Amino acid sequence: MSEQPKVSIFRKEHFNAAHRLHNAAWSDEKNKEIFGLCNNPNYHGHNYELIIQVTGTINPETGYVIDTKVLSDLVQREVCKKFDHRNLNLDVPEFANLNPTAENIAIVIYNKLRPNIAAELDLKIKLYETERNFVEFPAN
Repeated sequence: MSEQPKVSIFRKEHFNAAHRLHNAAWSDEKNKEIFGLCNNPNYHGHNYELIIQVTGTINPETGYVIDTKVLSDLVQREVCKKFDHRNLNLDVPEFANLNPTAENIAIVIYNKLRPNIAAELDLKIKLYETERNFVEFPAN
């Protein structure tokens, strides 16, 4: 018997959020040197584009890898409603002691979604901070 092919489905979501890149262990000068404008003490914002990729085999009963409505509801509940129009540094507990870089935001999103998606399905997060700057987790 041949193995069932894997299919990836994608869901795109959007949220707006402010943040400040800052390492409290460093001097103001070093923070400015490393993070530049992103170290603005009054924060700055982005229009984040989030792409969630779920990969697995197709369920023969539903024809789905995952129901995109279920996935959308999950992302809205776990990410968008908690991050949208928020200051990530001040309003999102996961970033109280974690620098809210795009890399760290992607990992936090992954960790919020992963427990809610069946273990046999692969999950990948792609987060666009700008049109030209984005990260992907996991990287492989």
